[in-house]
Amino acid sequence: MSQRIQPGNLVLYKSRPARVTEVSDKIEIAVAGGGKPRRVRDKDVQFLHPGPVADLDNLDAGTGELEEARELLDGETVPLSELAELVYGDYTPPTAWSAWQLVADGLYFTGTPEAITTRDPAEVEAEIAQREEKAAREAAWDGLIARLSAGTMAEEDVKELAEVERLALGRTTASRILQALSINETREHAHRLLTRVGYWPEEYNPHPARFDAPSESASHPVPELPAEDRLDLTHLDAWAIDDEGSEDPDDAISIDGNRLWVHVADAASLVAPDSELDLEARSRGANLYLPEGVITMLPPSVTHQLGLGLLEVSPALSVGMRLDDDGHLHDIEVRLTSVRVTRVSYREANGRMDEPAFAAIHDLTKRFRARRFANDAARIDLPEVGVRLVDGDIRFKPIEAIPSREMVTDAMLMAGEAVARFALEHDIPVPFVGQPTPEEIRHPEKPSEMYAYRRLFKPSTVSTVEQAHFGLGLPLYTRATSPLRRYFDLLTHQQLRSHLLGTEPVPREELGQRIAEAATASGTVRRTERAANQHWKLVYLRRHPDWTGKAVVLALEERRAAAVIPELGLETKLRRAPEMALDATLRIAVQGVDLADQVARFKVLS
Repeated sequence: MSQRIQPGNLVLYKSRPARVTEVSDKIEIAVAGGGKPRRVRDKDVQFLHPGPVADLDNLDAGTGELEEARELLDGETVPLSELAELVYGDYTPPTAWSAWQLVADGLYFTGTPEAITTRDPAEVEAEIAQREEKAAREAAWDGLIARLSAGTMAEEDVKELAEVERLALGRTTASRILQALSINETREHAHRLLTRVGYWPEEYNPHPARFDAPSESASHPVPELPAEDRLDLTHLDAWAIDDEGSEDPDDAISIDGNRLWVHVADAASLVAPDSELDLEARSRGANLYLPEGVITMLPPSVTHQLGLGLLEVSPALSVGMRLDDDGHLHDIEVRLTSVRVTRVSYREANGRMDEPAFAAIHDLTKRFRARRFANDAARIDLPEVGVRLVDGDIRFKPIEAIPSREMVTDAMLMAGEAVARFALEHDIPVPFVGQPTPEEIRHPEKPSEMYAYRRLFKPSTVSTVEQAHFGLGLPLYTRATSPLRRYFDLLTHQQLRSHLLGTEPVPREELGQRIAEAATASGTVRRTERAANQHWKLVYLRRHPDWTGKAVVLALEERRAAAVIPELGLETKLRRAPEMALDATLRIAVQGVDLADQVARFKVLS
């Protein structure tokens, strides 16, 4: 080809037209679009037309007779000059360049400037279909991006936005749509886009889906309650004391002389190890308590049959014990029983604390509590608030530290220690719950001291090996009083039941595997609940942009102060001011809420 290249020729250079200006050891060319002349090798260019070329930027020869040329060629191979004449009726620099563009496009022709042939009609048809499909996709994509940029969406966009939702839920780290919109590919930005365009409602709670939490309660078939011998304790008054509106009462207390009984719903009577019900509950770990409602780890019919006080007589696993003057447990027994239970709220029970039975129970639990605190049990009384969504209305209910609640709490802890001791004495593997001692033991009284002490705590652990629980001030403990709500408690009940019926409990090593599975699931439940509660607290503030209230300073950092808002049970950060003091109560106002970041900003009023 080099011998054909002469000054003035039209050549192809990297898919662009160029004019040869000089030929020596190398070829000097001027390229369309301007710029400095370039010196290239002869193999870097392809001859298109001898020239001369008047204007490199004006080489469009129009449409020509494309179909006629295809028919005339009919599979023949021709040079570029002939193709130009067939299509445009002449061989000039503009027609040569336009003809070559037809070849470069690849739809109707293929080849080199020296040898060009037509493509098979079937191939052309298929290619046209592919190009039309591609053009439609590109048009749809451009429309999608335009609508999203304007803050809107169409029905056909839902499918495409699923990829953004996956990012918002933490199931991927990339999004083609966010890239196209020049938005950072983060979970928070994805969340904002979805709410801005209406894919998600503005107040949508993504956290259950984000943590892959169950969206519905368990629904497996439930077997009939087995007929079996039970200790009849229906002559004893028993009370299931719980929050108003509780729908899953699984524990109750009664007093028989100086003997305290803690009765627990006999969940293991319906949920056998490795049954479908058991495997489902294990995969869930615990009931999921969301402001929107409760998603249960067991089918609701289990609670309907076993919830204490829901039927006239309830089957129970009952723990009996006595206390000495120092609050130590003795004379422990664990029995399958029948009980008659009355349901009362904490407030109702609090008004009855002077009655002989309640007073006797309270006296025992106070002795037990005194022993726990003598063992350095931690007292952390920072504000806690329950959150409920009722017909779209967000409601808050402070968790009050009233005597009746403390009494029930300690009675359940007594049962937990008693069951742990019973299991240890009878060599029954159970999930023992413990907590290591922190590096420093404190006895905080002020909120700031409690906050600082809490940060020293080490996580609790669940193991088949007996262990002390520092936070509770107990040498031995297991969870045993909420088997309708927590899998660990159900697991304990299954092991106790096997022992009481004379069958082999699950071996220690296998029990450890079940503990690990349940720990993972219950951890997911706790994280989901915390995130969901935080979400609806922030939604409340978003709905009330003029909200003002009180905050208590818990810690002073370099530029910020940690604080808690008691009425919301919400911990937050405030801009630190020089006059701020620990435990001071401040008047604050909400400044802004970001649901995607899960933060609210406040300003101090006084």
